Amino acid sequence: MIHNGSCFCGAVKFRLECEPMFVNCCHCTDCRKQTGGAFAINGVIEAACVTVLQGEPAAVAMKTDSGAPHDIYRCPQCLSPLWSDYGVPGVLMVRLAMLDDAAAFPPQAHIYVRSKLPWVRLPEGVPAFDAYYDMEKIWPAESLKRRNAVTGGK
Repeated sequence: MIHNGSCFCGAVKFRLECEPMFVNCCHCTDCRKQTGGAFAINGVIEAACVTVLQGEPAAVAMKTDSGAPHDIYRCPQCLSPLWSDYGVPGVLMVRLAMLDDAAAFPPQAHIYVRSKLPWVRLPEGVPAFDAYYDMEKIWPAESLKRRNAVTGGK
């Protein structure tokens, strides 16, 4: 199934050629400040499944608490965040709110809820974690297989 998305001004348009491997709703302070919202909805997806249809996203290097690399790809005109690269080759974190159908992929887990805003209510039945989680325990087997195919199991 194909899903189209764009930045706020429409200068950058993209398409997801496959569904995300997993969808996280991240409540960390960094995601809140980088998106200007209460959280970020990130779809973990193979970079090869993201096709830029128009424009050229610009990578902006961001700091992380861990010191690991983190580039946010933004529209160079309106600066909307489109996706991130956390230094895992071949894997992107697409900001799913930028899709034309932003409700297409609900969160499968809420992460970094230790820093979520107190007025945000988490839905029943969706796992929530103070920090991150063990992917081997949370992700579906097919998603792990896809990730391992791209990363070589790293």
